[in-house]
Amino acid sequence: MSGTAERLLDLAEAHIRDRGYAGFSFRELAAEVGIKSASVHHHFPTKAAMAKAVAERYAKRFLASVEAKPDESPDDAIDAYRGAVRRTIQQDGRMCLCGILGAEAGALPPEVTAEVGSFFRRCIEDLAGRVRGPDAYARAHHVIATLEGGLILARACGDIGAFDRAASALYPSTDGRVS
Repeated sequence: MSGTAERLLDLAEAHIRDRGYAGFSFRELAAEVGIKSASVHHHFPTKAAMAKAVAERYAKRFLASVEAKPDESPDDAIDAYRGAVRRTIQQDGRMCLCGILGAEAGALPPEVTAEVGSFFRRCIEDLAGRVRGPDAYARAHHVIATLEGGLILARACGDIGAFDRAASALYPSTDGRVS
């Protein structure tokens, strides 16, 4: 992928994480990169194709950041997800890309909705395999829902502590692991 295409994806991701799918246009991205709007179409034929590419790239990066460690406990696996999700808002005050797109799923093009759904299914599958036990899938759903909800609270309240308080409930047998 060219440097221009990567820069376009970076900008589109920042805009989506800040303002949702409707929060960017090819014209706006072209102006920020310093190219003609038609040139954006050279790299991404449609806005939906670009958003899908952004979501694919985000998912790959996110899943790499929560990769299983040798001999990890179920709480360690949950903590890996908690830490990765927390960093999304801590670094730049923006939402999880797939979380914000997931909230808009009813209004998105099908290929974008499918990519967002794939992200969440892969996270749940991975986490369920790592927390193990008869309720592993229910627990994985609970963890992902709690973390995404915690992001919403933190952003709406302007307080990352809201995320930490929500996430502390994921560790019923520990001190809350708010670090």
